[in-house]
Amino acid sequence: MNKKFFLFTVMAMLMLATPVFAQEGPAGAAAATNWVAIASGFSMAIAAGLAALGQGKVAAAACEGLARNPAARAGIQLAMILGLAFIESLVLFTLVVVFAKVVK
Repeated sequence: MNKKFFLFTVMAMLMLATPVFAQEGPAGAAAATNWVAIASGFSMAIAAGLAALGQGKVAAAACEGLARNPAARAGIQLAMILGLAFIESLVLFTLVVVFAKVVK
Protein backbone atom coordinates (compact mmCIF):
# COMPACT_ATOMS: atom_id res chain seq x y z
CA MET A 1 0.00 0.00 0.00
CA ASN A 2 1.21 3.48 -0.79
CA LYS A 3 2.52 5.44 2.23
CA LYS A 4 0.79 8.64 1.17
CA PHE A 5 -2.55 6.89 0.81
CA PHE A 6 -2.17 5.28 4.23
CA LEU A 7 -1.25 8.61 5.83
CA PHE A 8 -4.19 10.35 4.14
CA THR A 9 -6.58 7.61 5.31
CA VAL A 10 -5.39 7.84 8.91
CA MET A 11 -5.65 11.64 8.91
CA ALA A 12 -9.17 11.47 7.43
CA MET A 13 -10.29 9.01 10.12
CA LEU A 14 -8.84 11.17 12.86
CA MET A 15 -10.58 14.28 11.56
CA LEU A 16 -13.91 12.50 11.21
CA ALA A 17 -13.70 11.13 14.76
CA THR A 18 -13.29 14.56 16.37
CA PRO A 19 -17.04 15.31 16.84
CA VAL A 20 -17.40 12.18 18.96
CA PHE A 21 -15.38 13.82 21.73
CA ALA A 22 -17.56 16.93 21.66
CA GLN A 23 -20.70 15.08 22.74
CA GLU A 24 -21.87 15.15 26.32
CA GLY A 25 -22.47 12.02 28.33
CA PRO A 26 -25.85 10.85 29.58
CA ALA A 27 -27.72 13.05 32.04
CA GLY A 28 -27.12 10.76 35.03
CA ALA A 29 -23.41 10.21 34.31
CA ALA A 30 -20.90 10.28 37.15
CA ALA A 31 -18.34 13.05 37.53
CA ALA A 32 -15.56 13.03 34.95
CA THR A 33 -12.07 11.89 35.82
CA ASN A 34 -9.64 14.68 36.64
CA TRP A 35 -7.07 13.98 33.94
CA VAL A 36 -5.08 17.09 34.83
CA ALA A 37 -4.25 15.68 38.26
CA ILE A 38 -3.31 12.29 36.81
CA ALA A 39 -1.10 13.83 34.11
CA SER A 40 0.48 16.11 36.70
CA GLY A 41 1.35 13.12 38.85
CA PHE A 42 2.99 11.38 35.92
CA SER A 43 4.91 14.54 34.97
CA MET A 44 6.19 14.91 38.52
CA ALA A 45 7.26 11.27 38.61
CA ILE A 46 9.08 11.58 35.30
CA ALA A 47 10.78 14.82 36.36
CA ALA A 48 11.92 13.35 39.68
CA GLY A 49 13.16 10.15 38.05
CA LEU A 50 15.13 11.91 35.35
CA ALA A 51 16.54 14.37 37.88
CA ALA A 52 17.72 11.44 40.00
CA LEU A 53 19.48 9.97 36.98
CA GLY A 54 21.08 13.34 36.25
CA GLN A 55 22.21 13.78 39.83
CA GLY A 56 23.75 10.31 39.77
CA LYS A 57 25.70 11.19 36.64
CA VAL A 58 26.90 14.46 38.20
CA ALA A 59 28.05 12.71 41.35
CA ALA A 60 29.79 9.96 39.36
CA ALA A 61 31.59 12.51 37.19
CA ALA A 62 32.65 14.50 40.24
CA CYS A 63 34.04 11.37 41.94
CA GLU A 64 35.90 10.44 38.78
CA GLY A 65 37.31 13.94 38.48
CA LEU A 66 38.45 13.91 42.11
CA ALA A 67 40.09 10.52 41.60
CA ARG A 68 42.02 11.80 38.60
CA ASN A 69 43.04 15.14 40.08
CA PRO A 70 42.65 15.49 43.86
CA ALA A 71 44.22 18.95 43.78
CA ALA A 72 41.19 20.33 41.91
CA ARG A 73 38.79 19.46 44.75
CA ALA A 74 37.52 22.99 45.35
CA GLY A 75 36.60 23.67 41.73
CA ILE A 76 35.05 20.25 41.18
CA GLN A 77 33.06 20.46 44.41
CA LEU A 78 31.74 23.93 43.53
CA ALA A 79 30.70 22.83 40.03
CA MET A 80 29.08 19.68 41.43
CA ILE A 81 27.02 21.53 44.03
CA LEU A 82 25.97 24.16 41.49
CA GLY A 83 24.96 21.46 38.99
CA LEU A 84 22.99 19.55 41.64
CA ALA A 85 21.19 22.74 42.64
CA PHE A 86 20.20 23.44 39.02
CA ILE A 87 18.96 19.88 38.52
CA GLU A 88 16.91 19.99 41.71
CA SER A 89 15.48 23.41 40.81
CA LEU A 90 13.99 21.92 37.62
CA VAL A 91 12.11 19.37 39.74
CA LEU A 92 10.88 22.13 42.04
CA PHE A 93 9.70 24.15 39.03
CA THR A 94 7.78 21.08 37.87
CA LEU A 95 6.21 20.82 41.31
CA VAL A 96 5.13 24.48 41.12
CA VAL A 97 3.58 23.92 37.70
CA VAL A 98 1.77 20.83 39.02
CA PHE A 99 0.28 22.82 41.89
CA ALA A 100 -0.65 25.68 39.57
CA LYS A 101 -2.47 23.33 37.19
CA VAL A 102 -4.20 21.12 39.75
CA VAL A 103 -5.23 23.79 42.26
CA LYS A 104 -7.13 26.42 40.29
